[in-house]
Amino acid sequence: MARRCELTGKSVQTGNNVSHAHNKTRRRFLPNLCEVSLLSDALGRKVRLRISAHALRSVEHRGGLDAFLAKAKDSELSPRARKLKREIAKAALAASMASTAEAAGAGQSAESADSASG
Repeated sequence: MARRCELTGKSVQTGNNVSHAHNKTRRRFLPNLCEVSLLSDALGRKVRLRISAHALRSVEHRGGLDAFLAKAKDSELSPRARKLKREIAKAALAASMASTAEAAGAGQSAESADSASG
């Protein structure tokens, strides 16, 4: 499993350990990855992702997983996260279509009740 955040793309960086005598030895800076379950409002289920602690704060700040993915660039996301973003977009579109149809149906039923009584 890659040491890479699925939402932000944050990954391993390299650098130097520098001693007091300025001897330099190579080292790796690993991202602070956490295995978390985030709730998707559009899908109505939990999604397990391996994300950095910084990404978790960003998800909470933006108002949840759905809002974070809506604003995220596809180039930063992992293939799993891109697939999840498409699923959420489809679910949100279906929900908006259903609410529009309900509103139109409610408006038509009110008009037919007016014409029947008048």
